[in-house]
Amino acid sequence: QVQLVESGGGLVQAGGSLRLSCAASGSIFSINTMGWFRQAPGKQRDLVAHMDSSGGTNYASSVKGRFTISRDNGKNTVYLQMNSLKPEDTAVYYCHYLGRGMNYWGEGTLVTVSS
Repeated sequence: QVQLVESGGGLVQAGGSLRLSCAASGSIFSINTMGWFRQAPGKQRDLVAHMDSSGGTNYASSVKGRFTISRDNGKNTVYLQMNSLKPEDTAVYYCHYLGRGMNYWGEGTLVTVSS
């Protein structure tokens, strides 16, 4: 089992910044992928960004150039720096862990961007 604890969501004005953190604990496999998905009201959950344990990254086109994912493997923690936030970034952001073919999700943290 892997537990994911997210922090850092909140309310911010358009153009502002937020940083999300997600700490993983439990049976962490050294080769894994961690990242973030988001789900806006009435929409499906979509990938925002993820990073594998060797540093490879993948971003949604809508956030490229504005969001940066990073991780501290020693702390089993992944971060999402979100800059130039837009109202359309408003969503619940979920931390995701994939290791040994197993998927785990955090409970989600709400990000609200006001116009």
